[in-house]
Amino acid sequence: MILTMGDRPSEVHDAVASVLAQRAVDVDCLVVVNGPSASDGLPDGARTHVTGRNLGIPGGRNEGARRVAGDLILFLDDDARLAAGVLAQAVDRFAAEPRLGVLSLRIVDPDGHRTARRHVPRLRVGDPSACSEVTTFLGGASIVRRAVFDEVGWLPDDFFYAHEETSLAWRALDAGWRIRYAGDLEVVHPATSPSRHADYHFLNARNRMLLARRHLPWPVAVVYLGVWGAATLLRVTRAGVTPTIRGFAFGARERDVVRDPISWRTIARMTRLGRPPIV
Repeated sequence: MILTMGDRPSEVHDAVASVLAQRAVDVDCLVVVNGPSASDGLPDGARTHVTGRNLGIPGGRNEGARRVAGDLILFLDDDARLAAGVLAQAVDRFAAEPRLGVLSLRIVDPDGHRTARRHVPRLRVGDPSACSEVTTFLGGASIVRRAVFDEVGWLPDDFFYAHEETSLAWRALDAGWRIRYAGDLEVVHPATSPSRHADYHFLNARNRMLLARRHLPWPVAVVYLGVWGAATLLRVTRAGVTPTIRGFAFGARERDVVRDPISWRTIARMTRLGRPPIV
């Protein structure tokens, strides 16, 4: 499924075409318009679902995931394109590994720039084309086994934007699923900065606080928030300081947070994979 705000008709057309051009797989291609109007001029073979309002990224993706057929669900940004043969190879990998829950695809820049560090979901990036087991994934270039949603639940709608994949990833890992980064399966996507979103600094901080409160044992949560809080305030621009502090405070005050912390066994596993939930 492809999520769009309806303001990139040309890019959506190309994204859909790249999905429909995949060979040796059956696809149910759905474009979710996260707003009031439908996309026009889609290639034959694609369907459209209009949400009527902006549900945020996790809310929009959940809407689409509930409306497509198949055991594997592709999430693709509206300005991205699948390279040839990606889906057939991905299907083979899921078939070969029953506990593979999520496959994170490699994002490559159309102008030939090196894959951005933040697009490789591991601390030691190394060669972006190298495959590895990881502890999180890229939401707009990923394939999730439907059974993961059935077992651990959907993306957190209330996050709206930022870190919703991490919430799902931690729950999936805790349930015994594996997440792999496929550095050899490419998605063409222009280089962008997450701070282009108006509410990025606020939501980034708020959602990190909610991640810790929901999913981490308290001793780990304290360290996680301390590390990320310090790192964020050191990196953020002057304009981002106030919304970052507001976001942390908002997440700390939010009521009715349901605690479902991952196990110490899962934390140990994440540490062995090179990314304990504190960095």
